[in-house]
Amino acid sequence: MNQEYRHSQRMIEIDTRLIRTGAVLTAAGAVLACAGMGVAAFAVFSAGRRMVREMDVPPSQQAAMKWRQAKEASLAGARAWHSASDAQNGSIAR
Repeated sequence: MNQEYRHSQRMIEIDTRLIRTGAVLTAAGAVLACAGMGVAAFAVFSAGRRMVREMDVPPSQQAAMKWRQAKEASLAGARAWHSASDAQNGSIAR
């Protein structure tokens, strides 16, 4: 019975040369893809550094100025809101 079972099973025949060739081509493609991503990343970072160097005001100073503007606008809004609510409550009319 054991021999009958072996005869009825099908064996998969794999060409190992094709497997090796596929693996080598996949590895080569991965190396080329990594090299391409490295070149593209270098180009993007170089362009970014060049753009920052050519700015009149550095990004850190721009951020500090915008932060001050936002704080001043927030304070002005709060003062206006308090003034309006005091006027509605009649505390200014007294």
